[in-house]
Amino acid sequence: MDYKITEDLSILIDQATAGDEKALETLLSSVQDLVFNLSLRMLGTFPDAEDASQEILLKVITHLSAFKKESAFSTWVFRIAVNHLKNYRRSMFAHQPLSFEYYGYDIENGKAQDIPDLTQDVEKAVLAEELKMSCTNVMLQCLDAKSRCIFILGTMFKADSRIAGDILGISAETYRKRLSRVRKKMADFLENYCGEYGSGKCRCERRINYAIQTRRLNPERLDYSSSSEIPSQALFDVKQAMEEIDGLSGSFQFCKAYRSPKTAREFLKDFLKSTQIHIIQEN
Repeated sequence: MDYKITEDLSILIDQATAGDEKALETLLSSVQDLVFNLSLRMLGTFPDAEDASQEILLKVITHLSAFKKESAFSTWVFRIAVNHLKNYRRSMFAHQPLSFEYYGYDIENGKAQDIPDLTQDVEKAVLAEELKMSCTNVMLQCLDAKSRCIFILGTMFKADSRIAGDILGISAETYRKRLSRVRKKMADFLENYCGEYGSGKCRCERRINYAIQTRRLNPERLDYSSSSEIPSQALFDVKQAMEEIDGLSGSFQFCKAYRSPKTAREFLKDFLKSTQIHIIQEN
């Protein structure tokens, strides 16, 4: 693979492996947002993504000495994260699986009218934006785990086909074909049902109270609206070779990236200061 780590990063990895806590914190902080955003898109909710990303970072710590520096560090972390998330069974949607058929039926038949105001005096524009980000992210859960991962790597992270294929254990050509198919599937659904990103009749501002009533939106917990947005490309510094694989790039503007929650950043710092880190490094 052509993507090697820099000399400075190589030194930082050596220091972290040797037990330098500051080096380890710097190293993990450099990939924490990457891991969180992959987890968020794979699992669908902020709480599940926060739990999973912490578990993934712990795996990175315990396996760091096994990193051979034969690829980019972020690629190695991605491989660990993908393997962890593909079979993750503790998320909400693992217990309540979705399908495009179910999602489409709910949009067409959900009784959004005649519901009393449940906004709790939160501005409707804020709630509509929160619902839009949540809805499009939840829509990803209609894909099977591998298709979801292919979509996320190619559309959100714009991963080069060689890297993405290596992460997923498939050829670059197979990855490109599957990415094209799954992007078309997502784009068709958006076009048919979504009024925000397509020509559908669904409008977020009309479904606010319905979403609150069905517990899909909580005015007291606005995860997307309260999170800091960051450039997607800042997460994964590789070639954007996949972005022109088809003409659907503009259909997926909802693939925004967010900074890891404050609680997740504090967890990482506190953990690295604890005695547990020394136990893990000895394993």
